[in-house]
Amino acid sequence: MSEVVRPAESVYNLLPRNEVQTPKPSRYMSKFRPVVLLEEKSVKDAMRTMGPAEVPIPSPNKYLKKHSKEPKLPDSKFPMSYGIDLWVNLYYFHSYFHVFSESQCSREAHSCTMRKPPVPTRADIPPMGIRTQRNFIKTVTALEVKPKPISVDSRKGHKQVLENSGLVPKYIKKKVFSRPDQDCFIKSNVNMTSAVSSPNVQDYGEVPEYLLQRNEEEQRAQEEYDNYVKDQREQGAMKYLSDEERHAILEGLKKNWDQLHREYQGLSFVIDTMSKKSHKQRLEAAMKQLENDIQIFEKFKTIYIPKEH
Repeated sequence: MSEVVRPAESVYNLLPRNEVQTPKPSRYMSKFRPVVLLEEKSVKDAMRTMGPAEVPIPSPNKYLKKHSKEPKLPDSKFPMSYGIDLWVNLYYFHSYFHVFSESQCSREAHSCTMRKPPVPTRADIPPMGIRTQRNFIKTVTALEVKPKPISVDSRKGHKQVLENSGLVPKYIKKKVFSRPDQDCFIKSNVNMTSAVSSPNVQDYGEVPEYLLQRNEEEQRAQEEYDNYVKDQREQGAMKYLSDEERHAILEGLKKNWDQLHREYQGLSFVIDTMSKKSHKQRLEAAMKQLENDIQIFEKFKTIYIPKEH
């Protein structure tokens, strides 16, 4: 069935119509809203990041003065005058403590019933024969104070302890040892530097097992080679090469190398044929062999060669 096509304009559209308003649903409000607001207010701090709303302007009378931010030392309770003799100062100091300890002073009212003795004059004889029973020699020699080694790591003179600078090795597996001149013991598994360690101790660490095994194999191979050379010498199959003969052979090898090198330098710049390439390769192989022989004769002083039968 075909749909009915109606025109776009109609007289019925001129009749007034009542607008139908759809009621808007109420906004969703969570039941936990009051609790969340209370928690947010309890955690929130006033002026935490932005600072106060109004910053008070400083008074023009309280301007910054010189040395105003430097720490000030408290006033001394015992004034010392450096213009008079030292014994006068000591006597004044002693009398002050003596009077202050024996007087009946009240801390609340800060009033003393006894007067301090007068300051001695220059004509008074100072107290003599006062000696202390402290043994300064024993105190100084009991503990030997040595400065810690330091290192300077900047051009402005910044210093730090040498042990913590990383410039000296630290041995973490040092065995226990004791020094007879001092009553001190250094235990193992403690970081110690070579600067504070005893110079007589040699066990700074443990040699790995693979190094011990390698050293044993090298020693065993050297012993086998020595025994083989000894047997061959006893059988008369090998001959010892003297120093004169070794030097003569070495000079001959060097002379041969010079000749080959001169011939090698005389080769043509363009090598385009097979004969030239093979000739160059033969010269290079011969020079390489002579260099190895020269290195062997220069490295080893004792050389054995087989006897000619």
